[in-house]
Amino acid sequence: MAEKELILISHGNMAEGVKASAELIMGEQEHIHTVCLLPEDSPEDFQAKFEKAIADYVLEDVTVFADLMGGTPANTVSRMIMGGQNIHLLSGMNLPMVIEWLNSQMSGAESDYITAAKAGIVDINQMLGNMKK
Repeated sequence: MAEKELILISHGNMAEGVKASAELIMGEQEHIHTVCLLPEDSPEDFQAKFEKAIADYVLEDVTVFADLMGGTPANTVSRMIMGGQNIHLLSGMNLPMVIEWLNSQMSGAESDYITAAKAGIVDINQMLGNMKK
């Protein structure tokens, strides 16, 4: 069975920062990769970088987390999916989502990355205020 691969895509270096943060918590991760859209990159440059990143992987085992729906990184991968590529793309990337992916890989369990991402959004002030009552 092929290893599953996660590719984080973003505007700027956000993807690299999310990967570094996940590795700080979970240790080095050889199955997480990043593709960043830099200011000097055209959409075609980004697509070439993304295609290079997936070239070594079995496509049915590639999951992609994008920073933002509707931006160049997500739109580029969306066009590839519409063209027949078998890639699982989710937007709204955050650290809890990536950690959930890592935990699901370690446990072998299916996971709901969207629920994990949403659960990571907490109004701490409101939570603390509720604890005082």
